[in-house]
Amino acid sequence: MLTVPRRQAGLTVLYLGVFATIWFSVPAAGPALRTLLVVASVAALVTAVAGAVVAARSHPEAGAVRDRAADRRYLLIVVAEFAAAGLGAALLAALGCSAYAPVLVCAVVGGHFLPLTPLLRDPRLWLLAGAMCLVALAGLVTGLASAVAPGLVVGVGAGLLLWAYAVWTLVTAPRPAGPAGGERGNRATPPGSGS
Repeated sequence: MLTVPRRQAGLTVLYLGVFATIWFSVPAAGPALRTLLVVASVAALVTAVAGAVVAARSHPEAGAVRDRAADRRYLLIVVAEFAAAGLGAALLAALGCSAYAPVLVCAVVGGHFLPLTPLLRDPRLWLLAGAMCLVALAGLVTGLASAVAPGLVVGVGAGLLLWAYAVWTLVTAPRPAGPAGGERGNRATPPGSGS
């Protein structure tokens, strides 16, 4: 059973719902697929709002203590992710291969979930990391072997994975403990969850 606190689950849903919306906007697609991507973007955004509501209505467990070292590690992981994705995309553009930037970014996003898994105490992130890397590989292979744009494969695939994970997290989030307050879960407040 998932042991992350309800507030952390809400923040996960919020962040991944927003990023799913962004990924759905990446591919250039024909009218029929574009309509589906817009619908998926709106649904992912609604999911993100639901996550924000869960996070806002949740309170850290009584006696929870912020782990400043974990907060710093979290920040370093996210900064490294953005730096690797940005520099890699810039390098691909300089080499005239900007069509493969979404592939690189997807692989970096997948990779960044690996060090976040123990930090956020959510072992399911291993599944998301592996699936994101497989989507990046599928985009690369498709781009090299066919006329289909890698960004189409990666944008749709990454958007669906992030959205599905957000929904999964929302559905499995711990329920409120009741009027007495408090949450079941870990004693330490997770990085980025606020105080």
